[in-house]
Amino acid sequence: MEPILNIENVSKTYGSVPNQTKALNGITFQVMPGEFLGIIGSSGSGKSTLLNCIAAVMQPTGGSIVIEGKKLQSLKGKALAAYRGQTVGYLFQNFELLDNLTGEENILLPAFLHSMIEKEGHRRLNQLAEYLEITDVLDKFPAQMSGGQRQRVAAARAMILHPKLLLADEPTGALDSKNAKNLMKKLSGLNQDEQATILMVTHDSNAASFCKRILFIQDGVIFHEIRRGDESRQDFYQRILKVMAQLGGGSCHVL
Repeated sequence: MEPILNIENVSKTYGSVPNQTKALNGITFQVMPGEFLGIIGSSGSGKSTLLNCIAAVMQPTGGSIVIEGKKLQSLKGKALAAYRGQTVGYLFQNFELLDNLTGEENILLPAFLHSMIEKEGHRRLNQLAEYLEITDVLDKFPAQMSGGQRQRVAAARAMILHPKLLLADEPTGALDSKNAKNLMKKLSGLNQDEQATILMVTHDSNAASFCKRILFIQDGVIFHEIRRGDESRQDFYQRILKVMAQLGGGSCHVL
């Protein structure tokens, strides 16, 4: 099986000499189809910079990012727009919903922008809304929703076009523990039931415990990897905490 995403020796430097900051320092890894991969690290470790490079929000300084055999840095114009809109879906920490649109309108916006057949768009909307338990907020505006509802609406929007890869940037960062657990269960379910390929960056070991594989990042370098076997999520969480202790982080209670 070929990887859906291949990251090879990627680096990212901010600023100019002598005041340069190296956010990424030669990162290499692959993401396989249907994988739920977590990248965990403390604030400033480089994880969000990495995700932004994969999302084509910013260009890496060096190395290559290849998705489905195409080098990301070579995409221009319409091809780059299609990549950002259809190949990857992006789930933000702070939802990024449009306040003047209802939940349904927010979710369907990418379908409209990328000319998805209207019937298919509504079929997909109903499927995701039922699974994510947001059917009762489709006619509401973001200000009328709870944080958990807004993030699940955002997740539906990110998945509406069946992206090849879902990028999630600290998706539980603005949620309380109950809503965080609910969201992670839903993302895990999308991974299992739809074989959605998910790449999530987080500093939260609770959220990371829902992943199948975790890469630990510090100072722009991946220094350790663990995989979840047949163990319980609670046991996997304990293994995460042991590695997180090396980062000076972690948390006290599994959700």
